[in-house]
Amino acid sequence: MRNHWSGSMGFILAAVGSAVGLGNIWKFPYITGMNGGGAFVLVYLVAILLCGMPLLMAEFAIGRHSQKDVVGSFRDLMPKSKGWQIVGWLNLSAAFIILSYYGVIAGWTLFYLFEAVTNNFAGQSPEAIDAVFGGLVTSPTTQLLCLTYFTILVVIAVASGIQKGIERWNKVMMPTLFGIVVVLALYSLTTPGAVAGWKFMLYPDFSKLTMGGVLEAIGHSFFTLSIAMGILVTYASYMDKKEKIFPVAIRIAFLDTVVAIGAGLAIFPIVFSFGMEPGAGPGLIFKTLPKAFAQMPFGNVLGTLFFVLMAFAALSSAISLLEVLTAFAIDEKKYDRKKATIIMAIAVYIAGIPSALSYSTFSDITIWGGMPILDGLDHMASNYMLPIGGLLIAVYAGFIVDKRILQAEITEDGAKYVKVFRVWYFTIRYVTPVLVFVVFLKSVGLLG
Repeated sequence: MRNHWSGSMGFILAAVGSAVGLGNIWKFPYITGMNGGGAFVLVYLVAILLCGMPLLMAEFAIGRHSQKDVVGSFRDLMPKSKGWQIVGWLNLSAAFIILSYYGVIAGWTLFYLFEAVTNNFAGQSPEAIDAVFGGLVTSPTTQLLCLTYFTILVVIAVASGIQKGIERWNKVMMPTLFGIVVVLALYSLTTPGAVAGWKFMLYPDFSKLTMGGVLEAIGHSFFTLSIAMGILVTYASYMDKKEKIFPVAIRIAFLDTVVAIGAGLAIFPIVFSFGMEPGAGPGLIFKTLPKAFAQMPFGNVLGTLFFVLMAFAALSSAISLLEVLTAFAIDEKKYDRKKATIIMAIAVYIAGIPSALSYSTFSDITIWGGMPILDGLDHMASNYMLPIGGLLIAVYAGFIVDKRILQAEITEDGAKYVKVFRVWYFTIRYVTPVLVFVVFLKSVGLLG
């Protein structure tokens, strides 16, 4: 008998945990500010409705109906269309590759959390704080230790099971994460850069919104919801038939967006208060903000809260990725949960070692256009595997799966959500595939 969530709240928090990751904390705020602030947010919200939500609901319907892992779902849902199980294998592969390098980056959050707790940034010069990050990524020993500690935490959560592990951990992490976002956002209102930071995030400057920005919003709308990684299919397979897909999907998309916007409202007033430029990616999180925390009152407390936020976001996403692999091993290989978790975690850990050593021992090794190993894997997953996976899921749901199966799942075998289903079915067939394909063309450099 398949395990299930204890209720809708446990499932929602787990699904939100999978969606809320490091990208919410640094990528969404940055790309919002660089692409017109409020103008970008408006486009992003439309993209959620036309791209993210349809794919989210498609994965939920597929997973809940099949009650299988991601490979089994695409193989068994339409037995006469066995070739489509390749979508499941692509999703599974994406989860494996992403987790292998994501664990390395997530390990950095544990390192910086330790630095913040011990107040090691206080009194240090900007150059010294910059050097901390350089020393971290170029130290093979530190990198492997951080990856090891983070992997152990993820294994403990997943090996404990659906309700006692994944659900219980997310019931602690997600409310804490939301609370920290609120605290930091409220604190940011007291800083000198509050007006500039909030304007950077929310002021609708349409002159900065280019076609590239529009495509960025569309792409981020389904990346942020963990589409095409097998997560939503797997989590939905533990979903009770009494739960309603559409309301749950709305809540997940809403909470994910709230965290992303809240993080930006918390981060950028602090950045502007100290005259710093809002950088992208690791530079913003691991260089710019520690400099600000080192200079502000109660900086060690705020820094600790921020890196707890980062660590929880990273951990919740990694748990969901490992669960995709674990569910596969349980369903397809008939392993028990602990054995499946440990075997998959070891495989991912070994695969993650080259990424951990990308900037030290293996710094001379490059892949994918001369990129370091970690960067190359991220490029391959983000620009090829996820867009192709999202496109295939849209086509599969819109044209391959028996319409009656999807209608029964989304309408709950009733009449309440019939109109919702009709709109969704039209969108997943004729709108979402086009948008995802355009994003794919942009990501591989064939458009814009």
